Amino acid sequence: MRSKRGELLNGLPMPEFETTQQIVQAARKNLSQPAWDYLVGASESETTMRRNRLALDKWGFIPRVLVDVSKIDTSTTLLGHKLRSPVILAPIGSMQHLSPDGATGFAKAAAQYGTIMSMSIMTPPSLEEVAAAADGPKIFQLYMQGDLDWARDVLARVRDAGYDAVCLTVDTPYHSRRDRSILNPMPGRRPGTRAHAGPNYMASVTWETLDRLRELAGLPFILKGVMSPLDAAKAVEHGVDAVWVSNHGGRQLDQAVGTMDVLPRIVEAVSGRAEVIFDGGVLRGTDVVKALALGAAAVGIGKLQGWGMAAGGVEGLVRTLELLEDETRMAMALLGVTCVDQLDASYVEKSDPVMMPHEMSAWPNLPGERLL
Repeated sequence: MRSKRGELLNGLPMPEFETTQQIVQAARKNLSQPAWDYLVGASESETTMRRNRLALDKWGFIPRVLVDVSKIDTSTTLLGHKLRSPVILAPIGSMQHLSPDGATGFAKAAAQYGTIMSMSIMTPPSLEEVAAAADGPKIFQLYMQGDLDWARDVLARVRDAGYDAVCLTVDTPYHSRRDRSILNPMPGRRPGTRAHAGPNYMASVTWETLDRLRELAGLPFILKGVMSPLDAAKAVEHGVDAVWVSNHGGRQLDQAVGTMDVLPRIVEAVSGRAEVIFDGGVLRGTDVVKALALGAAAVGIGKLQGWGMAAGGVEGLVRTLELLEDETRMAMALLGVTCVDQLDASYVEKSDPVMMPHEMSAWPNLPGERLL
């Protein structure tokens, strides 16, 4: 399926993107160095980010044969919403550096494609403007930037605006040191500082805070940033509707394990009592299929989402999702699977990675040093 390629982008015809590699290359041309560093970088040594990729590469497929795969259905549901494919847009802060319209462009792309968009509280314009920008389900990502009275007011606005769920991100009690952005900061941001000065309310968020926020939200509630099976089990006990396995794309704690390394144990700990969302290095359809085979209900994309928007605006992001869907469909067909519900751990097993991971290792003929 093709998007409307005849439309103009900045006065030029929309490129004919046929691979995600072309999208990454176009994004690199369109982004300033600070914006590029913000999008692709991670904390300190960037080990966690590379481990995310390595953890995905350590799983190999075991295909089944002699299955009628003439029709493949990539659709699924998440929190009761029908998705065209099992890929949602993860929350990205400072989207205004990737799109002149901030988060509204991402909302439009998600609605046009047929998936869920996650709105970060860290990105303009207002949550109301983003909600009104396009139809389609939306998740509101919450960081605590005030006390419970502040949260009560924000969550009332979220409900009134029509958001479908609230996602509390809990892996950011402190803002990490991201060397690329410290050395080459975004305009208007001082090196090494948090985006918002003032008290650090996130540092005091506890399980009791989660309980209060869930009550105040009155919406399906997601806990994002879970890496421990113990925390996943506790989250279910506290009534969350979805556990989001994530280490912030390697942008918070350096030297952490990859998200795919802990996904199976978290799925086991949740034991079907909540849905499991996964992110961390997802760049290919095969990554999507691996995560679903190990129990995820859906995966979130971050960098790939940003590259799509930077490469071609709303249509560029829609095309990115289309290409990821094509890769997912192809992987399912070659595995002998016709719908995502058929995927399980029998289709994967641990294997040896064949290359060292880096930002561009999902595209072996696109070495990272050419872009960085």
